[in-house]
Amino acid sequence: MPEILDQARTQVLGDGVGLDQAGVLAVLNLPDEHLPAALQLAHDVRMRWCGPEVEVEGIVSLKTGGCPEDCHFCSQSGLFTSPVRSVWLDIPSLVEAAKQTAKTGATEFCIVAAVRGPDDRLMKQMREGVAAIKAEVDIQVAASLGMLSQEQVDDLVDMGVHRYNHNLETCKSYFPNVVTTHSWEERWETLRMVRDSGMEVCCGGILGLGETVEQRAEFAAQLAELAPHEVPLNFLNPRPGTPLGDRPVVEGKDALRAIAAFRLAMPRTILRYAGGREITLGDLGTRDGLLGGINAVIVGNYLTTLGRPATADLDLLDELKMPVKALSATL
Repeated sequence: MPEILDQARTQVLGDGVGLDQAGVLAVLNLPDEHLPAALQLAHDVRMRWCGPEVEVEGIVSLKTGGCPEDCHFCSQSGLFTSPVRSVWLDIPSLVEAAKQTAKTGATEFCIVAAVRGPDDRLMKQMREGVAAIKAEVDIQVAASLGMLSQEQVDDLVDMGVHRYNHNLETCKSYFPNVVTTHSWEERWETLRMVRDSGMEVCCGGILGLGETVEQRAEFAAQLAELAPHEVPLNFLNPRPGTPLGDRPVVEGKDALRAIAAFRLAMPRTILRYAGGREITLGDLGTRDGLLGGINAVIVGNYLTTLGRPATADLDLLDELKMPVKALSATL
């Protein structure tokens, strides 16, 4: 057994203390023959510190496309030649999407907008949309609207939004290679305000943007420092017309190593399968990740890419005897 896994068994599984950056790097560099042991340990850590429940979430885009930022992986940027064009969703459609999400057994519905940050029009539509959903659907509402002011944070709390997603996307040292229209620090400041407001923080990123293994370890350590309630783990699904449209897909074993490493860095965090897992891992890899540290999934389609059918994920959870987390009334 590699020394790092012995250390993690005592420190992470036994004491609930995550690995530091050097420890995460050691896991990311494990040879293939030790990957099953790393995944098993990560699963044991998840079961001990999070339990067997899996949180299921659906997402919908309130405003799609036309974003002024230049995130190099994103087809919603108005600066690239990708085929996504600007569209707004009306309130009845938003409520219907929440109802369909709730029918899958999901407890979380996240409203997403492709913007640098919300303007008055978007905040007004959010207030109306959240109120309409809460009046008709028994589901928790999360939001992802870009960078916020303190006043906007306070408004979202007042609306009853219980969790805010704002991904750092990648580590601080690599971020300028991926985004040039705003800084990593600006994203961090929004996350700090959200955390201080009492809303749950959802913050993750995308692997496969061109970062090194060392930078993946750096990213895991920075997320652990933030201590978000939830970390969505995406794997780059290269989008035509974007600057990263020609990048190779992350190798399946590297993706699984990352899942184990991020779980061992953050033993108590909800670690959520997000975009790109279908092409990176496929059905078998999806199962391996759920038995290797993952304890949440986004069901159905993503913002601009197709996902697995919700029933496929729910059937797999049933087969693995992993209960879907019940809706909590505590916001």
